[in-house]
Amino acid sequence: MNKIVEEHLDEGLEKARRLAEEEAGISRKPLGPARFVIPTIGVLWCLFQLSIASWLIIDTVLIRAIHLGFAFLIVFLNYPLFKKRRWGLDFLSAKDRIPIPDYFIAAIACLSAVYIAIDYAGISARYGAPITRDVVIGLTLLVLLLEGSRRVIGPALSIIAIFFCAYAFLGPYMPDILAFKGVSLNRFIGQMTMSTEGIYGIPLDVSATVVFLFVLFGSMLERAGAGEYFINLALSLLGGFKGGPAKAAVLGSGLTGLVNGSSIANIVTTGTFTIPLMKRVGYPPKKAAAVEVAASTDGQIAPPIMGAAAFIIAEYVNVPYIEVIKAAAIPAFASYAALLYITHIEASKLGLKGIPRSELPPFFRTFLSGLHYLIPLFGLLYELIILRHSPELAAFHAVWILAVVMLLQRPVKAYFKNQPVVPALKQGVVDIFTGMANGARNMCAVAMATAAAGIIVGVVAMGLGQLITEIVGALAGENVYLLLIITAFASLIIGMGLPTTATYIVMASLTAPLIVELGSEMGFVVPLMAAHLFCFFFGILADDTPPVGLAAYAAAAIAKSPPIPTGLQGFMYDIRTAILPFMFIFNADLILHNINSWSVAFLIFAMACIGNFAFASATQGWFIARNRFYEIPLLLAVTFILMRPDAVARYLGVPHEQRYWMYLIGLGIFGLVYVLQRPRSPGRSKLKTAAFA
Repeated sequence: MNKIVEEHLDEGLEKARRLAEEEAGISRKPLGPARFVIPTIGVLWCLFQLSIASWLIIDTVLIRAIHLGFAFLIVFLNYPLFKKRRWGLDFLSAKDRIPIPDYFIAAIACLSAVYIAIDYAGISARYGAPITRDVVIGLTLLVLLLEGSRRVIGPALSIIAIFFCAYAFLGPYMPDILAFKGVSLNRFIGQMTMSTEGIYGIPLDVSATVVFLFVLFGSMLERAGAGEYFINLALSLLGGFKGGPAKAAVLGSGLTGLVNGSSIANIVTTGTFTIPLMKRVGYPPKKAAAVEVAASTDGQIAPPIMGAAAFIIAEYVNVPYIEVIKAAAIPAFASYAALLYITHIEASKLGLKGIPRSELPPFFRTFLSGLHYLIPLFGLLYELIILRHSPELAAFHAVWILAVVMLLQRPVKAYFKNQPVVPALKQGVVDIFTGMANGARNMCAVAMATAAAGIIVGVVAMGLGQLITEIVGALAGENVYLLLIITAFASLIIGMGLPTTATYIVMASLTAPLIVELGSEMGFVVPLMAAHLFCFFFGILADDTPPVGLAAYAAAAIAKSPPIPTGLQGFMYDIRTAILPFMFIFNADLILHNINSWSVAFLIFAMACIGNFAFASATQGWFIARNRFYEIPLLLAVTFILMRPDAVARYLGVPHEQRYWMYLIGLGIFGLVYVLQRPRSPGRSKLKTAAFA
């Protein structure tokens, strides 16, 4: 197996790894003693975060400020001003050292972030009436936050934040439809940098208290070797089936999504193995890369460890995180089930087979070899689901359990192989600290995104939100269907330049309450959770939306396929995810709203999967044979009936309580399509040919 993979490692993989490193926060690689500066800060940041989750009790505002201060230090020491050399000044883009000016900028940024903690009593006493020092430091914080955000995640979020800031001041001079009373500089600085309604708002709080620990857990789990274990486990389980490597890519990416929340890192981790194997069994390079893109992108919606935005949803909707997991479970798992089905369709179209079992790792041996990786994972699930502990406490316990596993796994292996134990123990310690340093680097993008998005949320909270809501409502013509389409497209467009978390915060702040309101006016009860998940799902789908989708570029580099066609193919695969938000907005059963029966939940899940299978068949042109034109409407009807039995029941005059009987109609139509296509299926055709031969 390793030989097969090594034969396909090339410059494309190196390019993909560079993209993954950039997204994961590895930009500079200083030489000499300076190489220890960033990792040391990262480890100290991790120790602080672990302390506040266990024994250290300080005010929440101080936690947010110190969290942002650590992020600033790593951002300005790790990311140069420019990616490429400009004006002949090497220090502006140096990656092999940390220039002296960046040390000064990092220190100033850190001090401006923790200023609210240093003078907490004084700032609290003069809230609403900032003095000159407050204004100067506040402006410094704003400018450096926008610059730090630009360095880490690109210019898009900074530009949007600047637009909102300008609007706050220029509102009185805008046309009547856009006019806004505006704000003074003192009020603006006070709200943005001296309160919890701006930069130090809920998004940064979630980043500082919950998200960091889950990112740290994922980084340490990956450093421990769990990523490779999940891939081998998926290959041993599914690699021998028709189109096996593609099925293994889907399962492996879903499991790896538990380890990291990054689409690109997921692609580099799993795609290194699965893309060459997919090409080997006959998948065209474009489709092999697209399968990996679709699978890795959806890793962020895979419970129980979802993307950072999921924790913010819990705060905005004011529910325990376990409720977010519950709501996202059916759409997420139905989406992955449909992608597995799509890989089967593609394999059937191309007449592909799996990898010979003799070339695959044995399942039980593979499963047992990494059983220790499941201990912290099951511990996390036990605390979240059974004990109902807070996410931060559950993650803290999972982290220290994982640290014990990392410390002992190498010495135990060395003992059984009759190798020296002490060097293995030392390497275990190195692995722990390396995982901590990597986790801190990974958090920089989230910290910058949540803090910068706080600027937008703060401007909206100043009174601009009602105006924007009215404008968006006017554009939608007071029609919830049009509003959903506008929200979906806006999320995809904004998400081309923003990380998922920032895209979600922006769109949810502007449209989620309006979706609920317009739905109510049109007679639909839209749960607030459904509206927030709608914005979340489309923020994730932006990761592979051409022409920007970096996930497609990373996969295309490994597969040696053109990036834009790869992104388009991946987006075609992801359409099966895109319909789910439109369905659960109007059918809250899909997010298990007010559903407390396990049997009903499993029924809804099974029907959602079959409905998604039917939609995949309609869009991919194949069920068990190539579709004929009149079969496509039948498949789409199956999708609608199985995902919206309430609408069908209402149309037929069936009481709402008996809506699940409508599933029988959908299944009957699906069976009819099967009967129509069975004589044309490839296997049936071969039997007929053999009979006449």
